[in-house]
Amino acid sequence: MSDQAQAGSVEPVVPAGTPAEPSQPVENGSAAGSESTPFSGLSEGTRKWVETKGYKTIDDALAGGMNAESRLGSAVNVPAADAPQEEWDKFVSKLPEERRPIASPDKLEFKRPEGYPEDVPYNDELAKASKPWMHEAGLSSKQAQVVHDKFVTYMAEQAKAQQTVVAEQVKNTHDALVKDWGPLDSDKFKTNLELADRALKKLGLADVYKAKGILLPDGSLTDPQVALAFKAVGETMFRDDTIGSGGRPGGENPFKKLANGERDVDGISALVKSDPERAKRLAREAGENPDLWISSNPW
Repeated sequence: MSDQAQAGSVEPVVPAGTPAEPSQPVENGSAAGSESTPFSGLSEGTRKWVETKGYKTIDDALAGGMNAESRLGSAVNVPAADAPQEEWDKFVSKLPEERRPIASPDKLEFKRPEGYPEDVPYNDELAKASKPWMHEAGLSSKQAQVVHDKFVTYMAEQAKAQQTVVAEQVKNTHDALVKDWGPLDSDKFKTNLELADRALKKLGLADVYKAKGILLPDGSLTDPQVALAFKAVGETMFRDDTIGSGGRPGGENPFKKLANGERDVDGISALVKSDPERAKRLAREAGENPDLWISSNPW
């Protein structure tokens, strides 16, 4: 110990070769002299992630982590495809109500879509029938309404197109018959139309042709060939009938009064026995009540 040292102290011993000013410690992962940041000590991959996020301070990074954790806590995870039904029910319960599948068909209330054609009937029965289908498909109320609107609007457009086709067919039939039979108010046209109508009804085909769309509910035909064919049949079936006041196409009506004011009772009796329907028709043509003659006829 040196004579100059104070009592109770020890003079530091400096090893040979040690610099007078010690250098600052080098940051982990950084070269000496590089710019120091709060994240300099992180691994290269983590540091790049922080830089990508734009965090400048430790507080920024911690706040971002807390926000992410909060979002994850309220996140709705989609169950696996083979997950139990309970998991799917729990998942569905967290969705907004308009996105949830309807609980039952009765929850659906369909309405006529906006812009639906006024001259096309809205099919309430079809709308009611589709509700269980929507429920079976797992649709939400909003999805079900969209499907309903698209479907019924499409059906209405199809109906309008069909109406146009039928109207064109009726016009073509009218034009063809006028060309063949003459004007609508002519005797020939009226006679031929009456013959065709009688033959159609006599053969019991009116309902069949209506079902096929050949004969419309108002009596219009959509095929001129049908009218021409039944007119030819009628000429054969009713050649002895009188049609209208002109007595066409020939024959006598026993219900009409004779010159002496009497009727052909024998002819009426024979007609009632052989063809009651024809007898009723001729009675009406003569201005008589068919029931008074046909039902009470003793023959």
